Amino acid sequence: MCLPFDAASARAALDLGAGWPGRWSATWRLSGASVACAVRDLALVPRAGCQPVRRFSWRAGQRHRPGLQFLVSTGRHHGFESVAEQRLLLVLDFAAELTDVLSQPFRLRFASGGGWREHVPDFLALTRAGGWLIDVRPGERIEDEDRVCFAAANEAALACGWRYTVVTGWRSHVIATVDTLSAQRRPLVDQFGLQAQLLAGAAERPRPFGELVQQTKAPAVARAHLLHLLWRRQLGIDLGRPLADAALVWRACW
Repeated sequence: MCLPFDAASARAALDLGAGWPGRWSATWRLSGASVACAVRDLALVPRAGCQPVRRFSWRAGQRHRPGLQFLVSTGRHHGFESVAEQRLLLVLDFAAELTDVLSQPFRLRFASGGGWREHVPDFLALTRAGGWLIDVRPGERIEDEDRVCFAAANEAALACGWRYTVVTGWRSHVIATVDTLSAQRRPLVDQFGLQAQLLAGAAERPRPFGELVQQTKAPAVARAHLLHLLWRRQLGIDLGRPLADAALVWRACW
């Protein structure tokens, strides 16, 4: 769904000589205290009690917009530093099978051809399929220094058994669709049994969104429940197309 960046494009600028996972280090904030470890031990750091390694700042005239995003997957608010990061959190909540998300999880100290440098990744997303270390940066704002930092984060993630990506943007319609679905992400009381009707209606073949809600006994209310079922991944849609009455909806195969 996202537009990724080739994080390994500046790998040649890193000092990856023998024993680098023991020389590179990461610093966490754990229960209010700083904890440092070698990158080779990074995956062993306990996640409970971890806090962002740098504070989220609010001041008059700043160009970025930080804030807190509530995630249904975790039941908590998570910090972000920009609208682009907020969008990522929303998509993670919808699509990633999250178990937890850590904002600004650690400060990575790594060696490059120009000496020692530091980088703080934006998020560590923990999912049922494994960990994702993620940076968010619009493609037009990626500089040469950023490329080196992203390459270092990629190597650190690989050493931990995590995956890594840099999100530069999103494919057409993804954010608009996920934002629409998120309006009904919280639990809904189904007094008319509409969810069962919607699931049964899409069981045999894909059906257009508008047709599916019209076959229920309360179409106006069924629209909210259909969005809820889509958010909960009990029904599926094509995120590459606009969400409209003609959009095909099908029963999830899991």
